[in-house]
Amino acid sequence: MIPFWPPEVTSAANSPKIVLGFESSCDETGVALCTTDGRILGQALYSQIAMHKDYGGVVPELASRDHIRRLIPLMDETFEQAGIALQDVDAIAVTTGPGLPGALMAGCAFAYSLAMGLNLPVIPVHHLEGHLLSPLLSSNPPAFPFTALLVSGGHTQLMGVEGLGRYALLGETLDDAAGEAFDKTAKMIGLPYPGGPALSRLAESGNAERFKLPRPMLHSGDFMFSFSGLKTAVLTTAMKLAGVSQPSETMVISDTNKTDLAASFQAAIVETLVKKALAACLQQDHKRLVVAGGVGANQLLREQLVKAARKRGVEVYFPELSLCTDNGAMIAFAGAMQLAMNPALLDARDYGMRTRPRCELATPMEI
Repeated sequence: MIPFWPPEVTSAANSPKIVLGFESSCDETGVALCTTDGRILGQALYSQIAMHKDYGGVVPELASRDHIRRLIPLMDETFEQAGIALQDVDAIAVTTGPGLPGALMAGCAFAYSLAMGLNLPVIPVHHLEGHLLSPLLSSNPPAFPFTALLVSGGHTQLMGVEGLGRYALLGETLDDAAGEAFDKTAKMIGLPYPGGPALSRLAESGNAERFKLPRPMLHSGDFMFSFSGLKTAVLTTAMKLAGVSQPSETMVISDTNKTDLAASFQAAIVETLVKKALAACLQQDHKRLVVAGGVGANQLLREQLVKAARKRGVEVYFPELSLCTDNGAMIAFAGAMQLAMNPALLDARDYGMRTRPRCELATPMEI
């Protein structure tokens, strides 16, 4: 039972409904079952990392085709975990954006077709809303209101969150997201795909103070980010270390230099995220900071945020590590929260599928 939901939502008079959720916005296929009182009954996830590794990044067409292959087996696995049948489901939630157009189409076509066949309502879910709400699934969930730092692969945003569906964009990146900067920098210094996690692991043993890298927009006076300049600074440093005048995929950098450069880069990203996020918290007069998205799994970011936040009387909340990457549980949960707050969604039967590859979180998803 989620403790901060209104009594009319969590009362025994309202029997919990079951929501089947699908996530297919990029290179993870996720399926999960969640109840309107916040219980995950079952979930299954498949990552396409091995398939995309040979290409050094996500190939959209391959991603879309693979989602189609994985959805039914993952759904079967989820129902087996939950010990219930498809006929027990009350609604279907699905990521309708943002994401890769073909990948979104694969998941949505399946979800909408299944809903039509079962005469069930479809609840569109914004991918970033799924990330934003995922810390509510932890053993110590935050209460509203809070400030949210969303740092998924393609997004870096600060949001003011007053309640479900009440989000205000405070600031975002002007160019590369933090996750993109991690991946591109990792590739630049010769680390294997997926680069972000590999760079973080390498940085653990490096000297973060050796290279003086910029902290872009750290003192801009707003909550905007920019990481492309930092990425360029790493490239310039790498070229000097390799003794070359032009960037090349064959640049040779010693292991020590590579490790220290990774640590220095990570320190620059983390310092920027920490200071901007806490400044947003204080400006919003929030005592709670929620961190969500793939970069939220970064150990240095977690440590530095908790340490700095404690000095300012702010409590930091993270999703479970298994929920930091894209997954079906966060989509099923977001759909279940929408349904709990608005039971009339059970009567919706609009099967006109609409995907939104680019859409702001503050923009309501169409029902």
